[in-house]
Amino acid sequence: MKKVLLAFMLLGAMSAQADDVMKKEKDGTYIVNTTTLAQDVEGYNGPTPVEVYIKKNKIVKIVPLKTLDGPKYVAKVKKGMLPKYEGANVKKGVVPEVDGVTGATFTSDAMKENIRRAVDYYFKHK
Repeated sequence: MKKVLLAFMLLGAMSAQADDVMKKEKDGTYIVNTTTLAQDVEGYNGPTPVEVYIKKNKIVKIVPLKTLDGPKYVAKVKKGMLPKYEGANVKKGVVPEVDGVTGATFTSDAMKENIRRAVDYYFKHK
């Protein structure tokens, strides 16, 4: 009996985690949250999670989430790099190459990896 209960608890935890990673909006937009998906990807001061909005295999927008990287670095990436992804077609795990932002290299590189993982997850689980 304990094993059955443990199995149900484990399945519930796994499905809850999956729901935390990706959700689908009514308009068909998928939102992939990389907080748990890429927790090992670090910028200058730690993880740099993002939410990637994807609709019909195109990136709609990317929203940086709470990070310990300085607000100045995140603002540079948000203004100088993330808009370049908007409207980009994504193919099976392939994300367009976008240049990072000078003066925010670690944050740029970490967010690129978060975006790559989000797109990969989207194609594997949509």
